Amino acid sequence: MAPRLRTARELAGRYEVSVRTIERDIGALQQAGVPIYADVGRRGGYALEKTMSLPPLNFTPAEAVAIAVALERGQGAPFDRAGRSALDKILAAMPERNASGARELAARVRVLESRETQPAQQIPAVIEQAIEVERVLRLKYQDKVGECTEREVEPSGFLVGERGWYLVAWCRLREGQRVFRLDRIADVAVTDIPMPAGGRPEMTIPAECIVRMVSL
Repeated sequence: MAPRLRTARELAGRYEVSVRTIERDIGALQQAGVPIYADVGRRGGYALEKTMSLPPLNFTPAEAVAIAVALERGQGAPFDRAGRSALDKILAAMPERNASGARELAARVRVLESRETQPAQQIPAVIEQAIEVERVLRLKYQDKVGECTEREVEPSGFLVGERGWYLVAWCRLREGQRVFRLDRIADVAVTDIPMPAGGRPEMTIPAECIVRMVSL
């Protein structure tokens, strides 16, 4: 329902239901906290609070392709699956002419990789989930000498280097900040344990390293 006022009769005709059904459903939505307001009178009707509606998002073909290229170059990066889902939604929301133009433009872009290149390792979705909802992870980790340990960690983020992606977390076993190579995590599960309030000290980065933050 758009911010413009619409009568119950208009809505009933549009959705092919009775006026009583519209009034009942709107009442249920209002009770659930959806900010729908009613204006009585001859020109009255129902409308959704303006702050709850968004203007149309008009992506150009070049903007959509730029996102697709970034996703292709970043295969295996954190939230890669979410990025693919977002791109699908963008294409579905674009006018067909622009979506078609984006597909034609994308066909002119190629990403070269060696035949020996190994497929990018997918970051386990449970790690992404734990960082989003701020929950402790329980994992089995194999260190560089092959020793496997079980530990609970408080995930704070991701770090990428020459050897791939790492999980940055506070290790409760070692009682300190650690980085875990994702390809050495043998098993991982998200727990119901919330992260401690206030967080932990940030990891110290060597002075000779250049760190680029991801920005939006």
